[in-house]
Amino acid sequence: MVIDRKNINELRLSDRILFALDLALYQKDFKVAEALSKALEMSMTRNTGGGAFVERRDYPPEIEDALDRLIALKAEMED
Repeated sequence: MVIDRKNINELRLSDRILFALDLALYQKDFKVAEALSKALEMSMTRNTGGGAFVERRDYPPEIEDALDRLIALKAEMED
């Protein structure tokens, strides 16, 4: 993921977290990547619905890719 530094203030919080998650995965830092994936989920679902709210949207491909890489990194760490 490439972030245009000129437009960084226009990014959503989830975009910034995704950038950090991508970097943590690149550096194979599982603990940080796991924490960032939780933060990403929180940032994408905040201010939506009530207590019984169920997320029905699919994640964008970039996030799906990052989460797949997190799963792969976890498997790699367990070996």
